[in-house]
Amino acid sequence: MTRAGTVARTPMPDTIKPAGTRAENHPWRIRLVEHPKRFESSFFRAAKRTARRILEEMDDADLPYGPRPVAPEGWEMHHGGSLWVRTAGGWRMYRARVGIEWSMQFCAEPPKVDRLRRDAADLVAGFPDTLPALADLGYEEADALLQTPIEDADGVEAWTDSLFNACVPLSRGNHQGILPKVPGEHHYPWPVKGADFFRYDDFQLWVTLPDGTHGAVTPVDRRGSGDGHVRLVLTAEGSRAADTLAEAQDRGLMAVMPPNSSAALQAFAEQIEPGRRTASGPPVTRRARGNGGRSRAR
Repeated sequence: MTRAGTVARTPMPDTIKPAGTRAENHPWRIRLVEHPKRFESSFFRAAKRTARRILEEMDDADLPYGPRPVAPEGWEMHHGGSLWVRTAGGWRMYRARVGIEWSMQFCAEPPKVDRLRRDAADLVAGFPDTLPALADLGYEEADALLQTPIEDADGVEAWTDSLFNACVPLSRGNHQGILPKVPGEHHYPWPVKGADFFRYDDFQLWVTLPDGTHGAVTPVDRRGSGDGHVRLVLTAEGSRAADTLAEAQDRGLMAVMPPNSSAALQAFAEQIEPGRRTASGPPVTRRARGNGGRSRAR
């Protein structure tokens, strides 16, 4: 990464306006302590059982966050705001405005959680096959959950562990993973982690930064432009780049790395010739894996 007081040699396109560079360290510490053992409520057991039955009925192409885990792994249910409905085409899952993680229920104000319940009730009302289908699967409490106002901690607990909050199906990696293997939703912010489910397969979202920490980058222009600059959108707090990224966000700027940076070369590695020293330039047309030879271009 370019240090403060230096200028990147790679020419920048007109769409990127320089605003200075930074590079610093910011160490941090976290104390680990024991906490009371978490218990699995009857609400959560019923919700998980129902979600797994729903997933068994779904085609692989319709899974919200596929592919389907391969044994011995199974689905892990994330408290992420899972709004399951039965449409004319089968089961679908939408995400609530916010999900309530299990530990977050203890700071949740009932009237605010009740707004989530009302949102869910409005959605389900638009899919009248949902409640009968859930009853057929044995989840007969769905109607009461949607219709009962949430006024106290008991109501918050029931909603938190219900099918309408607690059953976003994820693989273990996507749920709890840590880089360099797989970034999980618990450890990486959803606006960034979510891109794993819609990015091009040949763009590497997660990269290793020069100081050995991991970060996430995005292109600065549309696919096919040939621009190899990348925008840094996430760093670990201990990264040398963390303060620079925070300053950029505070000032409404972008933290951009040049096409010859290690981050850019990692991000576009599958779209450039091996050994090329810049990610800019005409993209390479390659035979895609398992898609019948379709070409891919940045």
